Amino acid sequence: MTNNNTYNFLLSELKNLKGVGTKTSNLLKKKKIYNIFDLLWKLPRNYTDRSVSSKIKDLKIGEIQTLTVVPFKYNFPRVRNLPNKVFCRDDTGQIDCIFFNSFEGYIKKILPMNKEVTISGKIGFFRNKHQITNPKYISEDAAIIKDKHNKYSLTEGISEKVYNNIIKQILQKLPYLDEWHDKNIMKKFDYINWNQAIIELHKPENIGNYQSNFYRRLSYDEILSSYLVHSDIRKKIKKIKKSRKIFNPSEQKKILSKIDFELTGDQKKTLNEINDDLKSNQKMFRLLQGDVGSGKTIVALLSAYNVVKAGFQVAFMAPTEILARQHFDLAKKILKDIKIDFLSGKSEYKNRKKVINNIKENKIDILFGTHSVFQSKVIFKNLGLIIIDEQHKFGVNQRKKLSDKGGKNCDVLLMSATPIPRTLTMTIYGDMDLSIIKEKPKFRKEVKTYSKLENKMEDILKFVKKEINKNNQVFWVCPLIEESKKIDHTSAVKKFEYLRKIFPNKVALLHGKTSSEEKEVILKKFLDNKFQILVSTTVIEVGIDFPNANVIIIENANKFGLSQLHQLRGRVGRGEKESSCILMFKSSLTDNAKKRLQILKDTTDGFRISEEDMKLRGYGDILGFKQSGMKIFKLADPVLNNDLFELAEKEIKYMEKNNINTLRYKVLMKLYDQADILNDIV
Repeated sequence: MTNNNTYNFLLSELKNLKGVGTKTSNLLKKKKIYNIFDLLWKLPRNYTDRSVSSKIKDLKIGEIQTLTVVPFKYNFPRVRNLPNKVFCRDDTGQIDCIFFNSFEGYIKKILPMNKEVTISGKIGFFRNKHQITNPKYISEDAAIIKDKHNKYSLTEGISEKVYNNIIKQILQKLPYLDEWHDKNIMKKFDYINWNQAIIELHKPENIGNYQSNFYRRLSYDEILSSYLVHSDIRKKIKKIKKSRKIFNPSEQKKILSKIDFELTGDQKKTLNEINDDLKSNQKMFRLLQGDVGSGKTIVALLSAYNVVKAGFQVAFMAPTEILARQHFDLAKKILKDIKIDFLSGKSEYKNRKKVINNIKENKIDILFGTHSVFQSKVIFKNLGLIIIDEQHKFGVNQRKKLSDKGGKNCDVLLMSATPIPRTLTMTIYGDMDLSIIKEKPKFRKEVKTYSKLENKMEDILKFVKKEINKNNQVFWVCPLIEESKKIDHTSAVKKFEYLRKIFPNKVALLHGKTSSEEKEVILKKFLDNKFQILVSTTVIEVGIDFPNANVIIIENANKFGLSQLHQLRGRVGRGEKESSCILMFKSSLTDNAKKRLQILKDTTDGFRISEEDMKLRGYGDILGFKQSGMKIFKLADPVLNNDLFELAEKEIKYMEKNNINTLRYKVLMKLYDQADILNDIV
């Protein structure tokens, strides 16, 4: 079967299979199984061993057992709701086969009188006699039953027997898929081909053996397919030719000379990478990833300044108005010789109309704002760069549309303050070029991290009073909005009520149910030092700088992920003051929870913390990816298969360098990702 035919077969509808009608097909769709390929990746969880025969006298009640018997009498009562019975025996005793809702003709067919039949099921005992109720496995051919039968995660209405028969049918028809051009890759997996690996993983003896070459072989295919998707998008973006942005290096030096601190080595390296992209005749599509407080914004503003001086306009977008305005205020301080303005959904009509007109007539060099910056009415005269402070996660399709929106002369720079392990970065953002800032500016003081038992509340309150008397501000974070009878976590509402009695007129409350407008007002008042304590849930995890806030207290800290705790800690330490993070916890901590808190106390390196978080919690939970809608691997695991991610990355680079683009790769992308963006590839 050719690769195209392979693709057609594996992505064909399940109704094409024998024994799969509309009802069964709809039941499978409830498990997100839409085609044959989906079905293959629902691997068995464990198995039932029906291979060993037992005699009736040796049967164990409550266990699934297999036995060979001879039916010798039928009992089909005509009374409604009474079961049909078949009396069977072997040379050691008798057993009853009980049937509810089965017709006489069917029962006589599967259990013919005086003929040897093999049956398997759970053994019961009633009125001093063994029995099997509604046995699913019955055959005159013992070999069909005496086997190890896989158990899958089934949906209601589909039996184990039916599911196994569907899988066996597919595996018998499994088409051949061409293998890698590089025999060294095949060698790493003992030359196991794709078909063999699929078949073996559906065998009982290989269930759960995640380090087997069968499992690793298919995990590698899945990893590579993800990288292939990103590589293909990257190639399409790189094909877009644009006007080169010509810079005068002395212009940037003028700005650098006015900044009262020196850029770190990482900032300088990143700025050079971005400038090289901007000056090339290929479209830039780059992610600037940095730890909290690493100085991404200044790099973005210097890049924007270069673009303006080269004769183009810049759009700078942030997810909230208060954060967008903060970027705008910083730009006003350091970019004094260019024209900048601000636009958001709250802008007054008169001012809004003026800004839209000015941007169209090229009277504004950099426009800051929220998503309003990209509304259809906002038309740039000569847009050359889009910068987005990415507090949320864009998907592949969203990023592709963003790249297309600016036109061929528009470069794109996304920023993320979320440190992610390299394996995940390649998986999530592999369609983008990557710049990373790890090094913190010298003027940034490290946040001191402490852990405190919750029964030491009096000590913490004394510390908070002392800080407030110094005119400092405090974040107080709770895991829940309101109290829960089921979960023993501190609620923000309860803590707010408690603290405002101790600190009257000095406490405010913020949580997920707070409207976006009210949230903006509360944060602005906190920024302006109108109150001293902000009680909050994790909604303050990412956001603007609060230079005057130098203490964050996190209750039930053991209930948060490491990366989330690090992001929360990053809300303080942004000014010149000594800053503290207090992690509160109950006395009954697990060893794992103690280990997580110790890691946070030992380091402020967000990238190291995210690596440890992934090892402890698994990649699916890290940073809430399971809730974000991001594609989660079905087989591959960045922790268990770290070496495979590195191997796939090398392979992608080799492919791109040598312009390798076989049909095998195209089919692989379709099979594993089935992304809408690839509809025209195969």
